[in-house]
Amino acid sequence: MSDSQGDAPEQSRSAIYRVRGLRAPVQSFIHTEEVGALILLAAAAAAIIWANSPWSDSYFDFWHTKISFDLHIFALSEDLQHLVNDGLMAIFFFVVGLEIKRELLHGELSSVRKASLPVLAAVGGMVVPALAYLAFNSSGEGAVGWGIPMATDIAFAIGVLALLGRRIPVELRVFLLGLAVVDDLGAIAVIAVFYTDTIDWSSLGISLAILAAAALSVRLGIRSMVYYIAAGVSMWYFFLESGVHATLAGVLLAAIVPAGSARGRDEYATALDDLLHDYRLAMSNGDEEHAEIVLEEIEQVSRKTEAPLESLEHMIHPWVSLAILPLFALANAGVVVTSETLSDAAGSSITIGIVAGLLAGKAIGIFGITWLALRFGIGQLPASVTLMHVLGVGFLAGIGFTVAIFISGIAFDDPALVDQAKMGIFVASIAAAIIGYALLRFTGKRDAQTAS
Repeated sequence: MSDSQGDAPEQSRSAIYRVRGLRAPVQSFIHTEEVGALILLAAAAAAIIWANSPWSDSYFDFWHTKISFDLHIFALSEDLQHLVNDGLMAIFFFVVGLEIKRELLHGELSSVRKASLPVLAAVGGMVVPALAYLAFNSSGEGAVGWGIPMATDIAFAIGVLALLGRRIPVELRVFLLGLAVVDDLGAIAVIAVFYTDTIDWSSLGISLAILAAAALSVRLGIRSMVYYIAAGVSMWYFFLESGVHATLAGVLLAAIVPAGSARGRDEYATALDDLLHDYRLAMSNGDEEHAEIVLEEIEQVSRKTEAPLESLEHMIHPWVSLAILPLFALANAGVVVTSETLSDAAGSSITIGIVAGLLAGKAIGIFGITWLALRFGIGQLPASVTLMHVLGVGFLAGIGFTVAIFISGIAFDDPALVDQAKMGIFVASIAAAIIGYALLRFTGKRDAQTAS
């Protein structure tokens, strides 16, 4: 056997490992979002049932339980609901920040050609819903809620796509992920700029100084996780004190996480070549036990090539999807549903504006801007994705659940207005999920019949 023939299996296996390395993070992300959507839905249902049960008082009393501590330097007194919304959701926005950075560097937003359509579609999916909302709330106490229908809940949207299975092209999921990342970036900007009333500049200065020190530490090669956790908590606290929403601390921290691998490609290639040689030798000798050990070593070596950005995202993302977001839903989705509250919501311009924004504004904005972009030759849809697919995704983007509820909580101080906003979010999100699913299922069935 010639050397070139002997190298062929090794090259083939190397190619397989590279492909698996690229596919695994995407598959893991989508799977986590699918499971997370189910848990999130269960948590929201539990909150509504609890809030409307004979034990409804215990629901509101529990989440309004005060938690206080004073460490001289840090003093905090918040109820449980605010700790979830201001504290745990900062971790959610940290992961969002990691996803945005990854997509900007290596993903669907890493080049103008890739980013043009998702970015434009996302902009349409934010601007048009806000305008639709303002059409019903141009003035008065409801006007401040225009940011609510701009949000998309990626967990629920991906969950609905999962129900469609192979009826839709994989490229459509990638398009939705790119769109959702830009949508998240827009939501972050809206919260930072438009939902901050007064600013304590000294506290903000301290938090930014901590961020600068952490960024310098990264450059100097400091790798202590305890150090960065302490810096992150301190930065979060001073953001909270500054009046700027504390969750934005998570996004800024994500921006300084290194995106490069600590292990060089040449070093990795040499180690992989040696291990593949050992694997081939073990298999030729029939020693499957040793071969399995070598495969585990290959996996460990491959993990060491992961950048801190990727490893942190893979480590924290499941906790966010499977625990933090469901806990947020449990703390915030509890709305008392009575004939009176339903009547108030039905006649509320806030509820109507949110339904119009999420249900119609999202679909019109995403589909309309995409159509215009294609008409003028800006960007190109993947070969397997049609405008009907884009329309279906436009409706799915109207599932605004998590971030929409989050923004409603910081937009309105009056609990009655928050409840009216939540009613609109629930109605619009359910309708958007049903219409989006039906459209994409019909499109997938039609495409299958055309292909046959």
